[in-house]
Amino acid sequence: MNEMELKYGCNPNQKPARVFMEKGDLPFTVLNGKPGYINLLDAMNSWQLVQELKKATGLPAAASFKHVSPAGAAVAVPLSETLQKTYFVEGIELSPVATAYIRARGADRMSSYGDFVALSDECDAQTASFLKREVSDGIIAPSYSEAALEILKTKRKGTYLVLQMDPNYQPEKIEKKQVFGITFEQQRNEIALTEDCLTEIPTKNKDIPAAAKRDLLISLITLKYTQSNSVCYAKDGQAIGIGAGQQSRVHCTRLAGNKADIWYLRQAPQVLSLPFRDDVRRPDRDNAIDVYVGDEYMDLLGGDNWKRVFTEKPPVFTPEEKKAWLATQTGVSLGSDAFFPFGDNIERAHKSGVAYVAQAGGSIRDDNVIETCDKYNMAMAMTHIRLFHH
Repeated sequence: MNEMELKYGCNPNQKPARVFMEKGDLPFTVLNGKPGYINLLDAMNSWQLVQELKKATGLPAAASFKHVSPAGAAVAVPLSETLQKTYFVEGIELSPVATAYIRARGADRMSSYGDFVALSDECDAQTASFLKREVSDGIIAPSYSEAALEILKTKRKGTYLVLQMDPNYQPEKIEKKQVFGITFEQQRNEIALTEDCLTEIPTKNKDIPAAAKRDLLISLITLKYTQSNSVCYAKDGQAIGIGAGQQSRVHCTRLAGNKADIWYLRQAPQVLSLPFRDDVRRPDRDNAIDVYVGDEYMDLLGGDNWKRVFTEKPPVFTPEEKKAWLATQTGVSLGSDAFFPFGDNIERAHKSGVAYVAQAGGSIRDDNVIETCDKYNMAMAMTHIRLFHH
């Protein structure tokens, strides 16, 4: 089949809508549900992302997409005991692909609500079982076990979108799109992101260990499929904060840094010991945690509000306690889809435990950025690769 009619385009008033191939058949098969326009944009972008992560690291990869940018991306690095508790999978032996999915979904659970999931490897029953519990619109993978497919077909009253992608599909070198009746054409961005792009290190500290190189590559590959301007913080084999589509780079750095801070605050003892009621739904639990670690915690704890989610009133997570916990965050990697124009980005990154940086370089203020990295003993690689994505 080389053409598929869609319900509508980005919005219900945008009809008719379809996807089609100028040559050959569509490279995916719909196993369940009916795809929408944005579903397929997320699917095609997220599929490329997980394929590149798998190629760069040799590990199964997963991504959680929302509105054509990743909310999370990860590879199958085993979870620490703390992250097992944070991601509510304590004591469960996870398959590699399930580990990647749990990490990708766990990066920013608020943004992943209603996401589109991509897996680099076959979806197994365990991953499908975890996904069944989440609010999600669809999934794309190269294959599904029989048990996994049966599980996913029961999700969303049988309407959950399941796409099987042809892993051997290779697109044309030239890509096109239309905007306002005008056709844009360019060569696809097929640049390979490998450790070779991390060899130029102008900072005094030139030590980037293997785990940090892996995380920098995860960050850069994630940015390759994130709406620009964009910045990504990564640690332990996963993105922990993604700032997408900002007009100012420092706003990207702040936005992504705030998300990375929330990711780390969720691992604090005060959060891990929250006394949730057994009947609290997962989205309500995630919302409560987000409020608890944020500045609106009194809205949650005021009066009898706490009774909606907790068995007893938890103690306030004070600003002083949060600041002290965040100060223990270390070893974070940071990637940028273009150069940092000023050292203020590095100043903000330092507050979220960044020790390793990868950015294009080429700013007239590179000296200021390098000087700021040296101030905090960060190791920074200049890739000379811009990764704008629109």
